[in-house]
Amino acid sequence: FSLLQHNNHVSCCRICVITLAEAHPLLQNGKTITSINYQISANCSRLQNKVSGKSKRGAQFLTELAPLCRISSSDGEEYTIYSCIRGRLIEVNENILSNPAILQEKPSTEGYIAVVLPKFEESKSVTQGLLTQKEYEEVLSKR
Repeated sequence: FSLLQHNNHVSCCRICVITLAEAHPLLQNGKTITSINYQISANCSRLQNKVSGKSKRGAQFLTELAPLCRISSSDGEEYTIYSCIRGRLIEVNENILSNPAILQEKPSTEGYIAVVLPKFEESKSVTQGLLTQKEYEEVLSKR
């Protein structure tokens, strides 16, 4: 996964956008995405997330290991994409359901997977264990 963070200077919170990392297998070797499913279990669909108001009432709470969606590719592989951070699910990108190609063509912009708002108390520590873009590129170059 890749995590993009935006500081909202008005409310001092950090909105996190979950995307596929450049090295994710779905972005390698010419794979084709056949389906994206936000239905996590029989009782849980990320599409049913309904958020309202400043306090983001109704938002589903996610842990680091909470699945966001499952993505299937033409070679039969299925990938579960996890939240990777604790917080409230603000939105999922429904556009990738009807146009899965944008997930591969524009993974860090229009092809994002979800937007998560970390708990205010945790917002500053969310990225402490994550790699910067430069560190990530160094790891990739060593593979």
